[in-house]
Order: sequence, then C-alpha cells, then structure tokens
Amino acid sequence: MKKKVLIISQHFWPENFRISDIATGFVENDIDVDIICGIPNYPNGVIPKGYGWFKNKKQNFNGVNVYRTWEIARKDNTNIRIFLNYISYPFFASFKVLSFLHKKYDAVFCYETSPVYMIFPAVVYSKLKKVTLTTYVLDLWPENLYSVLNIKNKFLRFLVRSTSHWHYKKCDKLIAMSPSLNNTLQKITGKEKEKIATIPQYCEKFYEQDIVDEKLSEKYKNYFKIVYAGNISPAQNLEVAVDAAALLKNDGIKDIKFIIVGDGMSKTQIEKYVHYKQVDEYFDFIGSKPVTDMPIYHTLADALFAPLAKSDDLGLTIPAKITSYMAGGKPILTCIDGEGSFVIEKANAGFTAPSGDSKTLYENILKLYNMPKQDRNILGMNARNYHFENHSRDKVLKQLIDFILD
Repeated sequence: MKKKVLIISQHFWPENFRISDIATGFVENDIDVDIICGIPNYPNGVIPKGYGWFKNKKQNFNGVNVYRTWEIARKDNTNIRIFLNYISYPFFASFKVLSFLHKKYDAVFCYETSPVYMIFPAVVYSKLKKVTLTTYVLDLWPENLYSVLNIKNKFLRFLVRSTSHWHYKKCDKLIAMSPSLNNTLQKITGKEKEKIATIPQYCEKFYEQDIVDEKLSEKYKNYFKIVYAGNISPAQNLEVAVDAAALLKNDGIKDIKFIIVGDGMSKTQIEKYVHYKQVDEYFDFIGSKPVTDMPIYHTLADALFAPLAKSDDLGLTIPAKITSYMAGGKPILTCIDGEGSFVIEKANAGFTAPSGDSKTLYENILKLYNMPKQDRNILGMNARNYHFENHSRDKVLKQLIDFILD
C-alpha cells in the first residue's frame, strides 16, 4: 500500500522554495502527498494574478495535492506586515488541519523556514492523530528572526526564544542541515541522537546545467562578473559587497560588476547604499527571475557570491544558495561564518571571508580576478564534484524519505 505524507509549509510553488521539488520527489518515489501551504507572495509581498483568499484554494502540482489556507501578504515588507504574515499562516493553517482529521497519513513533515510558528499546525495534527511529526529546520529561531528584526526588549526576546524552543521540542524528529546545527538542536530539545538526523539540502537537477545566454554574454563581455542570486533581506547583508566595491574603486579597478538577481525587503535600502557609496557603476540589479533561469546567471558568472549577516547561530546552517552555487560549477566567494564557508573550504571551491568582512572579501575578489582562467575553472570543477558526491538530489531524497517514514 502507498505511503501517505502530509506536508506543512507556509511557502510552496509558485514561490521559489526547495520544498516544491522535495514534494515532487516524494511523488516520484510512489508516496501520496498532500500539502497545506499559504497564498504565494514571497519575497516582494505581491500576490500573483490568479491567487487570492478565495482563488486557487486547491491545485495539483506534479502529482502533489496542494491545499492553500489564508495568510496576510507581506505587501510592502514593513515590520508590521511581516509580523502579520508570520502569525497569520499558522493561525489559519491550524484550523485548516482540522478539516484533514478524517484523513490518514503515515507521517507529517514540516519544512520550517521562517517563521518557526509554521510548525504549530503540524503539531496540532500530529498530536490529535498520533502521527509522527518530522521537521526540517532550515531557519533556526529565534536567531534567524534577530538577523532581520533588531529586537532589544528582554521580555520579547524571552517570549520568542521560549516559544521557538517549544515548537522544536514538540516535534517527534528533527532534521538538521549540518553537524553543528544538529548539536544545537540536541541542546535545545534534549532529544536522543537518533531523533535528529543530519541531512544537507540538495538542489534541483536543473542547477547542474550550463546555459549560455548570448545577449547577456555580449552585454557583460568586458567585465569580471560576480553574481548574487537570491532573497535580498537584512539576513543577507549585501552591504558587504558595496563596501568591497568601494575598495575596488579606490584601486581604480573598473571592470568588475556585481550582478544582483533577486528581490526582497532590503532591495531599495541596498540600492540607496550603492548610490551613497558612489559605486553605482559596479552594480546591476536585475530583479527576480524564474528559478529555472538561474543556470543562465550561474553560467554567466566568473564568481558566485554568498554573504550572510553576522550571528553565532546563523553560521550553523548552510544557505540553500550555497548548494545551488556548487552545482553551478563556478568559484564561490562567501562572507559567512561557520558551516557556509566551511563547506567551500572543504571542497576547495573558492575563497571565504568572515561575515561582514568587506576587506577580506575585496582581497578574495582580487585573488580570483588576477587568477588564470584555468585555475578558476578548477575551483568551479571542485564545487560541482563536491555537489555530486554529497548533495545530489537522489541521494538526499532517499535520506529524507527513509528518516521521515522510519
């Protein structure tokens, strides 16, 4: 008899989150999948045409049964709108799962990005139906929240910390992306080692392609191209690239271009900072592109760039863009503490800098810029080889399925 899994995730297709491919992978492995998700509006807060509170509430995506509950859109990404978005999905989804109590599942799986409170409806269902709940911890709370919102009030910090940890403790099993995060989750929850698995993120197979866009190649043919692809928020700390560009300008180096592919709550702020530092000629902000177009920009790049805000605990996770970059087969520049940089060093796939260290980033850019192309190609090959050995889709999917359904 087919296994059945209920997935709880605020974000899902058409938003660009890996859970869409994971759910597809479950179906490919002969598992029936239902998912309760929200109304798509990430990252810019705009609800796509055809969606709304009463539109497209039930869909099918690659064999996955998609059930959408209500949520308040992020809209203009102000603090109050993000707060309302964070609490509205778990609130409405907790009522939504009650209508699923007549269904039987072999497991409940929560794909936990921000906020941690999206775990709550999964807890409700799993406890009422006595079904094992496994949560994949992608954003560790409250640490990830602090990287976006500067919360100083001690009571609020205590409240967020205690409620975050409660959610992790209520899960039967947890999945960590790295050994460091695994150890931290053990300390937070007190769970036995066998209840917490270390399984890295994988990336979709299309990231493994090399796709040349002739128009883009012609447009940027005279530049050393550093590509950033992803969300633009305080957690990413893209200011570090702006500061590095100012150092490059002081050196009189003019043929380096940062190509920023993406959108998010900090985009306008970063654009203003670029103008303030008078390095506009070093940056092209080209907005969001379909996730399937990312190999075009990876292929275009001479280097791929991954920054992250400074935080003792954010360094426990490996950003999703790192695994995508490694599949892209290009040298990688990081400005990340912890696991995100460690994996690049381990693979000998590029150069790393501590979070927020624009001077070391600048020096690393110069290393790549002055390096013979064949040596840069070797770094890119190292990245892609590490991807196939450690982050391949089939291998990681099997680990996820075995642990969730064990």
